[in-house]
Amino acid sequence: MQTTPNQTTRRTFIRGTVAGAAGLAVLPTFSAPLGANADVRVAVIGFNGRGAGHIGSLLGIKGVRIVALCDVDNKVMEKHVASLAKKNITVKQYKDFRECCADKEIDAITIATPNHSHTLIAMTAIANGKHVYVEKPVCHNMWEGRKLVEAAAVAEKQGLVVQHGMQRRSSPGWQAAMDWVKAGNIGKVQLSRGINYKARKSIGKVAEPVKPDAAGRIAGTFRDTGGKPQIVDLDYTLWSAPRAVLPVRREQMHYDWHWQWAYGNGDIGNQGPHQLDVARWALGNPELLPKRVMSFGGRWGYQDDGETANNQMAFYQWAEGAPLLFDNRGLPMKDMNWTKGYEPVFRINGKTAAPRIGNVIHCEGGFVAEAKAYDNQGQAIQKFDGFDEGADHMKNFIESVRAGKLINSNLHVAHGYHAASLAHLSNISYRLGRQLSVAEVKERLANDKAGQETLADFVANLEANKLDLNVDKISAGPWLEFDPVAEKFTGEFAAEANKLAEDEYAAGFELPKIG
Repeated sequence: MQTTPNQTTRRTFIRGTVAGAAGLAVLPTFSAPLGANADVRVAVIGFNGRGAGHIGSLLGIKGVRIVALCDVDNKVMEKHVASLAKKNITVKQYKDFRECCADKEIDAITIATPNHSHTLIAMTAIANGKHVYVEKPVCHNMWEGRKLVEAAAVAEKQGLVVQHGMQRRSSPGWQAAMDWVKAGNIGKVQLSRGINYKARKSIGKVAEPVKPDAAGRIAGTFRDTGGKPQIVDLDYTLWSAPRAVLPVRREQMHYDWHWQWAYGNGDIGNQGPHQLDVARWALGNPELLPKRVMSFGGRWGYQDDGETANNQMAFYQWAEGAPLLFDNRGLPMKDMNWTKGYEPVFRINGKTAAPRIGNVIHCEGGFVAEAKAYDNQGQAIQKFDGFDEGADHMKNFIESVRAGKLINSNLHVAHGYHAASLAHLSNISYRLGRQLSVAEVKERLANDKAGQETLADFVANLEANKLDLNVDKISAGPWLEFDPVAEKFTGEFAAEANKLAEDEYAAGFELPKIG
């Protein structure tokens, strides 16, 4: 069975100002760069998941001191404070990100909270004169992402660094692959493909949503990512910010928000930005967003409290140059069997296995698939050394902080904004979709050979999982026209699409004004 995407009927902005860190902010003058020998004092905000990796990475970098932790969940805080104490590290503890960002004894902030709060916290940190590392996606919607890029431009003039969490940008192997492709070794790029085949089971369906108590606190037993009981004790108003406080409609508090529109962006906005970023990089890092986008998919195989697609394809066209195709799948290989042959595999030219999570750069004389280049017959012709997931990405951030400027333009938050916006563009098309037959979707792709081939494989995977697409049809969004200079949708669906490019901001949690 398939559940259809939510249709958002109205989105508004609250652009007022309030006293404190979330109100009108004048960026303080930052002192000279810290220099090679100075300690960098860092606070980590949000560390139940990816942020725990931040802590681990920072502990391994000489001259870095973790001086503060900030998390809304008391249980999460207790666990990590105790872990650091065993290493003889004592940290300040914050629940409110605004208080943490205002601490004058902190030089840099790293952010790994849920998607919906990334931009708000990043801009609050900038407004308080802090260097910022913000995880992907750097924004929950396009409007705030552009505000973040503008704030970063102001910050840069005062020696502040704002870096994204797209780790592949720090990979020597990926840089070598991009240079090799750019040099024309296998001809012009014809298509840039992003792939994310990652199994995503049902998140379950709650009988009754959980509401916060009178103090705005959520406390009780949820479940962790492995299905085991997990005790939660958190300030739900701060967790929700900048969204309004809504009842919790999921069995797992700390991860499955990814699949609910108010907080997450689906897997195309979760894992997807990594591959969308590499795909855009392969196209030469176009400075503008694409002029057209179309996406289709569905949430197939179960009915649960998730809202986003678990299988989704997206197509992007720029004013010039090659197109981008993104292929996201979350169901197993066949029979809805999660125990064997977890994810399917796409075969390039019908034979060479593509990465299940990764990128393929299709060129005139062959293709690059992750660490290797191949000719059109699938014979390997080049291997790229130093190919990793950006092991030095956090180290590069710290070195940039010491220098008072980015040490590598690949690390600029604008790349994170573009990658996130590609996900947002596709989700906007998808959320405006209507149910179509496979034949009708094929007609949409009549002149797109790669799109037709990938659609056939996409459909075959759904059918292998015993899904009847005559009943549970594809939710296909329209081709949306986009003005990449104004960053506004135009044409037939412009009004609806532009509303979905924005979000509501709860009073007291508006984005600070930088400058």
